[in-house]
Amino acid sequence: MTIAVTTPTGHVGSHVVRLLVQAGVRPRVLVRDPDKLPPGLRPLVDVARGDLLDAAFVTEALTGAEALFWASPEVFTAPDPLADMVTMGAHAAAAVRAAGVGRVLQISSVGAERRHGAGLIDGLARNEEQLRATGADVLTLRCGYFFTNLLGMLDAMKAGVLTTTMPLDQPLSWVDPRDVGEVAAARLLAGWSGSAVGAVHGPADLSWAEAASILSTATGRTLQAQQITDDDLRSALLGAGLSEPAASGVVGMTAGTRDDFEPDQKRDFVSTTPSTLESWACTTLRPLLQ
Repeated sequence: MTIAVTTPTGHVGSHVVRLLVQAGVRPRVLVRDPDKLPPGLRPLVDVARGDLLDAAFVTEALTGAEALFWASPEVFTAPDPLADMVTMGAHAAAAVRAAGVGRVLQISSVGAERRHGAGLIDGLARNEEQLRATGADVLTLRCGYFFTNLLGMLDAMKAGVLTTTMPLDQPLSWVDPRDVGEVAAARLLAGWSGSAVGAVHGPADLSWAEAASILSTATGRTLQAQQITDDDLRSALLGAGLSEPAASGVVGMTAGTRDDFEPDQKRDFVSTTPSTLESWACTTLRPLLQ
């Protein structure tokens, strides 16, 4: 079975590739820079080198594939990341049709069910529509807030602050991308028929105040959760060099999923995964804050 995998060096995609290889599958990885793949992995995969914004490359790379793991990379430094996500989704859908790919597993996000008004999550919502329209069997995994998003906040955490535009007492699902990769790999190997939407919610819903307390204990560094305004975040992102569309897309992800937002997929046994924020912070975050 040929399984094509996008974002094979990302937090989720890299774990999917590792698990497929360990299961005896030789995946086809779509990657811009093969040098970023672990050296020991290179002999165990088929490399398709190119850019997901190149329609011809995507079609060629999916030819002969029976299944596709699709994750649209969010390149925050691009002039318009949302437009790029929609373009990549269009290329993926066209390639799935042209190549006759039977199954597609898409990584999406909580908030995509809104369809509009959630910043860059709107790109994932559009990708859901694009891929479902192919006629393939599409499984969409709407995931919670990735632990690894915290890696972009290291400077603030070193100063003792955990900032968010979310109300500090509003719970949201937090999930380890490795758990998302495990769910995705298991489903790709087991197969499915028809189209469906599932969720990967991590082990518990946590508010930012609760997350700050957990992270303080795990890292040995006192962290205080602090709510900032959308304008504060937008100004910081623009100051860091992001374009206006990129900054608005990032701000919109939280703005569109706070207050009265309720995910369509409720937490249940299937959507709950085991890795805790505390364990991830001890092994990954703590060394980076020393």
